[in-house]
Amino acid sequence: MAKVNLTGMNAEALISLRKQVDERLAELRTELEKQLAALGGQPKRKTSSSLRGRKVPPKYRSPSGETWAGRGARPKWMVEALKKGKKLENFLIDKSGHKGRRKRRSKR
Repeated sequence: MAKVNLTGMNAEALISLRKQVDERLAELRTELEKQLAALGGQPKRKTSSSLRGRKVPPKYRSPSGETWAGRGARPKWMVEALKKGKKLENFLIDKSGHKGRRKRRSKR
């Protein structure tokens, strides 16, 4: 492929070059998609996070015993307490007496 001196090109020439590159990439993409379809495969896309649906221990507890892990939308009891002037730190669950979870060893 020939080397192109981009510094010597004006704006119109650069835009034209970009257009040519975009067209070529689109052509290559359609070719690859046709080859993939001929093989009977579909492009695989990761649709969910590896953390999705995973249970986590609660980080916050209300005076009435309700808990929240700190993920997702804040629960109503937390929103109401924050509006009354309480701080998020007031609801943290003390983990000082809690034994830490042991890490899993990796499989070899």
